Amino acid sequence: MASHNNFLLHAFVWLALATTAFSLSSKFYDKVCPQALPAIKKVVQAAVHRERRMGASLLRLHFHDCFVNGCDGSLLLDSTSTMDSEKNARGNFNSVRGFEVVDQIKAEVDSVCGRPVVSCADILAVAARDSVVALGGPSWKVRLGRRDSTTASRTLADTVLPSASMDLPALIDNFKNQGLNQRDLVALSGGHTIGLSQCSIFRNRIYNATNIDPPFAKERRATCPRVGGNTNLAPLDPTPARFDTAYFKNLVKKRGLLTSDQALFNGGSTDKLVKTYSLNPDAFWDDFAKSMIKMGNIKPLTGKRGQIRVNCRKVN
Repeated sequence: MASHNNFLLHAFVWLALATTAFSLSSKFYDKVCPQALPAIKKVVQAAVHRERRMGASLLRLHFHDCFVNGCDGSLLLDSTSTMDSEKNARGNFNSVRGFEVVDQIKAEVDSVCGRPVVSCADILAVAARDSVVALGGPSWKVRLGRRDSTTASRTLADTVLPSASMDLPALIDNFKNQGLNQRDLVALSGGHTIGLSQCSIFRNRIYNATNIDPPFAKERRATCPRVGGNTNLAPLDPTPARFDTAYFKNLVKKRGLLTSDQALFNGGSTDKLVKTYSLNPDAFWDDFAKSMIKMGNIKPLTGKRGQIRVNCRKVN
């Protein structure tokens, strides 16, 4: 019996060590390349300074990467003869952007580190944080140590990425499947306080929705006709280049641009939290940071799994 207990104790200690060894850490690059994070920040700040919208685009890349098989950089892979890129999925095609900035970050980081030690998945996680900060939002300690996948799945991306047409129950289920709760759903949706959306994504809402402020619908129709103009852009909230609470204030006024935005304040279980965030920026910032850390922890590849890609667009 004693030897059995001894075995269990050793097994538990080994498991604890393994978990510690392969869990993400904000200090992961402190010794191997302390210049890595400042290098990422420098490129992100320059990119956002050139085009404020890029901040929202880089945040979205991390989100759309993590929702498909975990935060593993799979979204960055281009199509090959044997693999259809996630970039071609319904929720990504002609809408995800910023890949050239990721390429610039990768080149800069590999240069200052002297070799490829920082994964593309970690670059996405840090760039998302630095983008939010560059647009006036909160900061948080990004946990690092992810490795890059060697494959991607357009089919899975088509299935799991949340759609702009989803109602609240569908959104809750979608996030629950990723281990995220209703608070995470509302906080992370607050990322729509920055950025723009294409007419084809919100057209149905501004012409057919009943839970929409009529003057707002009329205003949006001016640049989004019933036919044509699919790529015409509209801001997701009145201050698309500033990370603030205008998104939530808009929802309370029935001025959410996307169906999935307004679903958060439509007589359902998330109304109270939307109201809280609309009135309390600190509460939103705090929860957004916590939910970003939680999302960044979705099924990371660590230890010997995956690889550190030399080129974020292709497998080594």
